[in-house]
Amino acid sequence: MTSTDTLALDNQLCFSLYRAQRLMTRTYQDLLKELGLTYPQYLAMLVLWETQGSVTMKELAARLKLDSGTLTPLVKRLVAMGLVSKERDVADERRTILLLTDAGAALRSQAEKVPAQIYTLCNSEGLDLHTVKGELDALSQHLSKR
Repeated sequence: MTSTDTLALDNQLCFSLYRAQRLMTRTYQDLLKELGLTYPQYLAMLVLWETQGSVTMKELAARLKLDSGTLTPLVKRLVAMGLVSKERDVADERRTILLLTDAGAALRSQAEKVPAQIYTLCNSEGLDLHTVKGELDALSQHLSKR
């Protein structure tokens, strides 16, 4: 097999993205141990902090691109940890609203240092992380139109 082989693993864009994603997730996991969060829980908390502590399950699922079968156990763990509470929407009882608890809101101050730590750990000569993020966002947007 040659390096110009179109089916060579190292020539696949998908594998480069997969490998980088796994390493990035592992890097986040190491930092998030201090917060007591898994990476998916951290993403859910980011949405809650961004929305001032209130979001519906449907909105959270849409933001995280998760189905309810994946999101429900994640939210149950956040509730059990005392970071989030759930209540039914009084206007529409079919909707579940997630609310940050005081403990969940307080965790934000600890989490605020994570992005800077990630950028420090990922910083590499000749690599502009803001450009990489922008290009990945553009790729995601392009692929989501399909």
